[in-house]
Amino acid sequence: MNKIYTKKGDNGETSLIGGSKVPKYHEKIEAYGTVDELNSFIGLIRDQKIDSHTKNVLIKIQNKLYTAGALLATDNKKSIKTLPQLCEYDIQTLENEIDKINKNLSELKFFILPGGHPLVSYCHIARTICRRAERITVKLSDTLNINKIIIKYLNRLSDYLFILARKFSKDLNVVETSWDTTI
Repeated sequence: MNKIYTKKGDNGETSLIGGSKVPKYHEKIEAYGTVDELNSFIGLIRDQKIDSHTKNVLIKIQNKLYTAGALLATDNKKSIKTLPQLCEYDIQTLENEIDKINKNLSELKFFILPGGHPLVSYCHIARTICRRAERITVKLSDTLNINKIIIKYLNRLSDYLFILARKFSKDLNVVETSWDTTI
């Protein structure tokens, strides 16, 4: 790719993988665009001073999010067959990471407010972007044939990002602020 601009989208349309043109506000564009936004935010988390294991996990997650985005950006099954896929192993990998982190955390007995340190907040922002990507993808699956593994992956990833925020709170000695229902 020698030029970053093609001028093909100047009229408000873009091409899906497979060649179909759709308006840039199409649900598929909204879905994979939100996954891309999430991927960028995970890159921001990865750029912080964090342990190497977590950095490596985040790199794997970013690669899986590119796969999810590509799958969402296709226009037909023929195109999908040539792409990498998400699988149950990817879900299990997230679950294993969640379990490993969670066993070193105190039991959660209340809802916690996001914040306390920029790194913790970045995780919560990524978690909420992930939830938005999941909602958009679920809505898209009501009308189009979307592989449910994408939805499952996004759901589990939001759980991972929540637990990661708690891990960083613990690592940084940040007090988790509970939701005060009396305010």
